[in-house]
Amino acid sequence: MNLAFVESPVQLLNVLEWAYTEGDDDLVRTDTTVVVLPPVDPMSRGQLRRMAELARDEGVTVRWQEARGGAGTPLKTLRALTGLLRRADRIVIGDPFSRYVQLLLTMVRARHLTVVDDGTATMEFVAQLARGERLVRWHRRGSSGVRELILAPVTATARRRFTPSRTRTVEVFTSMPVEAPAGITVTPNTFAWTRARFGPPRLTRGADLVGTSLVETGVIDQEQYLEAVSSLARTHGATRYFAHRRESADKLHALEAATGLEIVRPDLPLELIARRGPIGRTVLSFPSTVVHTLPLALVGTEVKVAVCDIAPEWLRDTASPRAQGFLSGVTETARDVQRLAPWRVTAVTEA
Repeated sequence: MNLAFVESPVQLLNVLEWAYTEGDDDLVRTDTTVVVLPPVDPMSRGQLRRMAELARDEGVTVRWQEARGGAGTPLKTLRALTGLLRRADRIVIGDPFSRYVQLLLTMVRARHLTVVDDGTATMEFVAQLARGERLVRWHRRGSSGVRELILAPVTATARRRFTPSRTRTVEVFTSMPVEAPAGITVTPNTFAWTRARFGPPRLTRGADLVGTSLVETGVIDQEQYLEAVSSLARTHGATRYFAHRRESADKLHALEAATGLEIVRPDLPLELIARRGPIGRTVLSFPSTVVHTLPLALVGTEVKVAVCDIAPEWLRDTASPRAQGFLSGVTETARDVQRLAPWRVTAVTEA
């Protein structure tokens, strides 16, 4: 049995992509159980419920497991999942940085472990494995608080689970450009399931802009971000803004007032929204997962993806020292996109 743990809509989408790639028939999908550990924010929960419907339509068993609540909820969740963990031959996870998933991994004895994309975080995960570092999200500053000290043994055990051995294989299923350590298998995610099930999309004449949660995570300044979005919208004639699921309502209201853009809060990951259409002939983004995934999901269409770099002065004091280098790397390694310099935004040219 394949047992997957997901905490976001994109992770669940990529479990479906992995299952589609793995099986020539329905065997892998019908032998896969996905445990959804939903976050608390309403938009993520809504997208997860829609993705769960699509997964069930594909023959995947989906179990919705509330894992966040009172002090005793994590232990109750662990007890509820013990039987599944013991029966699983392969564990599939979407977020190796998740403390919840790391805790679950301490109980895993499966012979096979697969990590599917959780966006650009996969790049940092693989790089930290290769450097032998502890697993820390790129946008967070280091912490030596009590909580980190308590969880240090859990994190260390989870990291060992990601190391291949004579009794365990490790696979990374990704659309990101990564160089995995020796022994780890890298399987390309080409969004074959998405392209087989949806589209091709109807294209609109204008441009669409993709939002980011870099303000919410404390990486960039909100006023700088609003000005950058306004500049992109004016230059490229963008009319719609696809909000990231973690963007705050207050910021989106301010953005709508400043730019006049139509704010769209998607009910599915953007790769599916774009593939189903309608979608603009140009899609504008800041450094994020979509500059890697949208060209794959939209291959064969006439949609052009352009990415606007993050200027150093946009960064807040709260940003991690690694932020600028990581964001630049996201842009520099993206394939089949046009790169736009910050504040020097020029129209996207025809290829």
